[in-house]
Amino acid sequence: MTLEPLISDFYGFEAQLRDHEKAALAALRADLEQHIKPIVNDAWDKAEFPRQIIDVLHQHPTFGELWDETKTGDYSALYGGWTALELARIDASVATYVGVQNGLAMGSVGVCGSPEQRAEWLPKLRSGEVIGAFGLTEPLSGSDSAQGLRTTATPDGDDWVLNGQKRWIGNATFSDITIIWAKSTEDGQVKGFIVPTDTPGYVATKIERKQALRIVQNADITLTDVRVPNSLKLTNAESFKNTAGVLRLTRAEVAWAAVGTAIGAYEAAVAYTKERHQFGKPIAHHQLVQDLLARCLGKITASIALCVRVSQMLDNGEQRDEHASMAKAFATTSMREVVALCREVLGGNGIVLDYDVARFFADAEALYSYEGTREMNSLIVGRAITGVSAFV
Repeated sequence: MTLEPLISDFYGFEAQLRDHEKAALAALRADLEQHIKPIVNDAWDKAEFPRQIIDVLHQHPTFGELWDETKTGDYSALYGGWTALELARIDASVATYVGVQNGLAMGSVGVCGSPEQRAEWLPKLRSGEVIGAFGLTEPLSGSDSAQGLRTTATPDGDDWVLNGQKRWIGNATFSDITIIWAKSTEDGQVKGFIVPTDTPGYVATKIERKQALRIVQNADITLTDVRVPNSLKLTNAESFKNTAGVLRLTRAEVAWAAVGTAIGAYEAAVAYTKERHQFGKPIAHHQLVQDLLARCLGKITASIALCVRVSQMLDNGEQRDEHASMAKAFATTSMREVVALCREVLGGNGIVLDYDVARFFADAEALYSYEGTREMNSLIVGRAITGVSAFV
């Protein structure tokens, strides 16, 4: 299958993918256009997750390509980034589902799990047989998770007993397992646990009335004396440094998803300018409209360039925290500006769901904040620049 160039890939960055990666991306794009794009506005409006898309997504080499246990071929981190972009240009919630399943849940097991845990859980997560969630954020702990976790893990014989609360946990209303991060009462260090969601004392409640990523099923989780066997403690999760290792892998893909969200709005805006007539001609003929589109494309192009380089660095084993953080901060800030400009192009129709831009505009706010706010990522970059930490 031939990969047709996106109108938003102005400098042709997709050309850096290898032939089999281009074919795989083209197949993913075709399925997204045929099976998912037609239903996302309705699902967004109803705040429902269309479960039928799980099988569509999991048949593609989108999941598990970082782990030997689940690889379906030779795919690069650069390809993984492009898949995040491709998903988000259709819908940011769909990209978020994949990011949670493939990056945060699988990443936790892949980075912190024992060989036995990896062999048991990664293939099931890759195939979609098991749906995962990632429980780090809490009602009173977000950016300060390294020190501020209040969920506790207490060793008790061959088990651990978990108590606490989690918030904003994606996929959590229908996940089979949730990776819960909790502070040990024994040594004060953050540990990770694979928690089956049917464990007594585990309760997930959907967060209602969201105005962004409405398709994502975010939940509040309450853990009341949840007993987890030691075999489900992630063997190599002994401090927040290990948690950060998972986030390092996924932060760059959030940057890619931000670019995809911007592109989704931009492509909808470009199409609109050719159909909408004012003053006797399509608005694409007007200078001010072309200026808005050119500004959008410049921001998108700069963001793609950053993301491409960050993924290449990951492939080469060169990526550091500050590299992913700069990409995430820049791409999400640019995304926020692009979706606003696209909303402007559409005028009043920019707030109507039928024209797509309103959905991208709203969803951008969530991507701007999750997996590290702009301010937190800027401090990570600032520490690399100055050699001095400015974190409180």
